[in-house]
Amino acid sequence: GLLMALDVPQERGLGHLDQRYLDGLDVCRFPLLPFLQPLPLDWMYLLYTIMFLGALGIMLGCCYRLSCIAFLCPYWYLLLLDKTSWNNHSYLYGLLGFQLALLGADRYGSVDGLFRPQKRNAHVPLWNYALLRAQVFIVYFIAGLKKLDADWVGGFSMGTLARHWLFAPFRSGEGKGRGGGLRMRRVRGDLGRGTQIPPVNHPHSGQPQTASFWAGAPLSPPLNHPQTGMGTWAPPKHTLSQGRGTWGPPNTPHQSNPDCHYGARGARGGLRPRQHLAAAFTILYVLEQLFLPYSHFITQGYNNWTNGLYGYSWDMMVHSRFHQHVKITYRDGLTGEVGYLKPGAFTQSRRWRDHADMLKQYSACLSQLLPRYNVTEPQIYFDVWVSINERFQQRLVDPRVDLVRAPWSPWTPTPWLLPLLVDLSPWRQQLQEMEAQLDGHTDTVFIADFPGLYLENFVSEDLGNTSLRVLRGKVLVELVEQQQNHCLQEGEGMQYHKVHTVSPEPSCYMYLYVNTTALQLERNLTQLRELRERVRNGTEQSPLPPELRPILGEPPPAGVPLDPVVSLF
Repeated sequence: GLLMALDVPQERGLGHLDQRYLDGLDVCRFPLLPFLQPLPLDWMYLLYTIMFLGALGIMLGCCYRLSCIAFLCPYWYLLLLDKTSWNNHSYLYGLLGFQLALLGADRYGSVDGLFRPQKRNAHVPLWNYALLRAQVFIVYFIAGLKKLDADWVGGFSMGTLARHWLFAPFRSGEGKGRGGGLRMRRVRGDLGRGTQIPPVNHPHSGQPQTASFWAGAPLSPPLNHPQTGMGTWAPPKHTLSQGRGTWGPPNTPHQSNPDCHYGARGARGGLRPRQHLAAAFTILYVLEQLFLPYSHFITQGYNNWTNGLYGYSWDMMVHSRFHQHVKITYRDGLTGEVGYLKPGAFTQSRRWRDHADMLKQYSACLSQLLPRYNVTEPQIYFDVWVSINERFQQRLVDPRVDLVRAPWSPWTPTPWLLPLLVDLSPWRQQLQEMEAQLDGHTDTVFIADFPGLYLENFVSEDLGNTSLRVLRGKVLVELVEQQQNHCLQEGEGMQYHKVHTVSPEPSCYMYLYVNTTALQLERNLTQLRELRERVRNGTEQSPLPPELRPILGEPPPAGVPLDPVVSLF
């Protein structure tokens, strides 16, 4: 409950609520259910207040059932309202809030126990513990299975994070540092024991403190604790006899619970329908949680290069993305006028770039907003270049398709989604070797494109030495300003150009950029530094020009303009 309360002003966004839900704000949102819309700002503040008070009530065990409902309903409403905020621990919070609403977590050390003696130190049915233990087991076990992905095992997932000092103890001697992650995953998921997990040894240790929900906390009773009957677990007897952690006088005995089954068919009778229902619910819930991370064959419209929306598959940190270029083009349906939008216009997130369903929602929203800016019947086109797990930069969607009128269904594959070129994955090792050979002034970008498409690129004048090297396939470079096609040779520069893929199979090529402006600046600064040292030690024979006197700390002479490089030096 305390961590849930801390989560409300942080990841739920109470601290910047006015920026997200300001009345009259033109913003595109991405709800899971299209009919969900945010409430007016004042009502949103009230909703967050109710959720915060519900979390505090769960923490204190005060009006416990009502507090669970007060937290759970606003939480799931806000989660379903914005798919861009989904992540694994937020989804886990929602599941735990649902479970807590059904469990008897207010039977020990709660405010309710002060006013309702029948709840004080009462037994809790064993299915309460089984549900929590099964949930955490599923999280870690399936997360471990997802880490068997070839990209993770090969060290291409979260490459930057893998080199963080936090993971140094788990980094293999010869690899990039993902073997340790695989080893860490194998130690999780002990359904039968309440193993304490060190904080570094769980998937959210690098995330906010609200995500470290289970770090170091046993989730099941220790094996040496006594079992009371068949359907309950009782704390150690010395705890009850001494009254530790209880509300009430010392030596308060624990109480039986009519919801528990104690194994005898005598006075207490057999199993009641409510107990059968609890057992059936536990089994069905566990089966549903085991099935849901692999249910993407049903909701195929949400599949992209990865399966489903991020958050409920427990595949955290398996995929990392780097976006090289995003272009949004609109065309007036009546006049044919073409214009461009800044990527992310009218949005508050960048998650839409990686999901076809959100691109569809974004285009539909833009088609409603652009008529206010004299664009009639707008057509929207996206050109998204992204690299996943250190592969080539490639397009995610077909840039020739108007997404306003393009079909999309949650139950069928998206036809305008371009496939991930997995057959080029073996190139990644070679790409890393090529990058390792570059100096500090040279940058490189690796591109893969489909037949019939072209890359539109503009090279700044600062990048005076730019070359393009074809790695596979065949390309044709169109120099737009010269209105000619050209086969580019190594070392030749260019500015505005288009690279057409003319081979029947996808092409692969790389750009090499040398920032000649920065290189020349560094050389000039080095020469000034050497000149200053020679003047100071008396080895400089020539007199220092007046415009260079400031390098010695002297003010510039009157009437002599100050050179920008000298000023920077």
